[in-house]
Amino acid sequence: MCGRFVLAGSPDDYALFLHAARIVGDSVEPSWNVAPTDPVLAAAEHHGERLLGTFRWGLIPHWSKTRQPFHINARMETVHEKAAFRNALRYRRCLIPADGFYEWTVEPDGKQPHYIQRRDGLFAFAGLWSRWTDPESGEELSTCSIVTSAAAPAIVDIHDRMPLHLPEELWDDWLDRDLTDPGHARALLDEAVGGPDFTHRTVSREVNSVRNNTPALLG
Repeated sequence: MCGRFVLAGSPDDYALFLHAARIVGDSVEPSWNVAPTDPVLAAAEHHGERLLGTFRWGLIPHWSKTRQPFHINARMETVHEKAAFRNALRYRRCLIPADGFYEWTVEPDGKQPHYIQRRDGLFAFAGLWSRWTDPESGEELSTCSIVTSAAAPAIVDIHDRMPLHLPEELWDDWLDRDLTDPGHARALLDEAVGGPDFTHRTVSREVNSVRNNTPALLG
């Protein structure tokens, strides 16, 4: 799974990385401890234009009557089968940028966070998004979920799952709103399994509390 990650750059940095034509939506402040329900950035296509926008992390299916439960992760092995994700896999795919992400090991004296990052750049997590309207208030929320896969060999000793990084050569197809065949979308995820070269290190246990959010977490 992926339960925390780092998004510490500027929206301009991530727009450039993901080749987004424009930035839309509310501002997202740098965060070294992004947690579920936090605002995050994601790139999606609208009318043939790639836009970088703001989403709430934790997908709420468009048909849901309530905002609970929400889904922060979608397992790639079953994403085409689950009611919460089937529609998004066909029509609403996105790329979620990240500097790196955290996973934990359980040590005799408590949970130890590890920071995992690419050796050569940023992550582009495969994502799904939904637009949900609160039936009582009429409030509209754009929400998203990170697709996960089995962990790469380099980090399997830390955790058995990880967010799935999509290489750049798959971005156009993944974001293509005209590609509505779930089998084709799933095949793109299969192509991405394995991922780039990773590095990881132990970091401050201050990460364990979502109240802590400074660059010192990575020290």
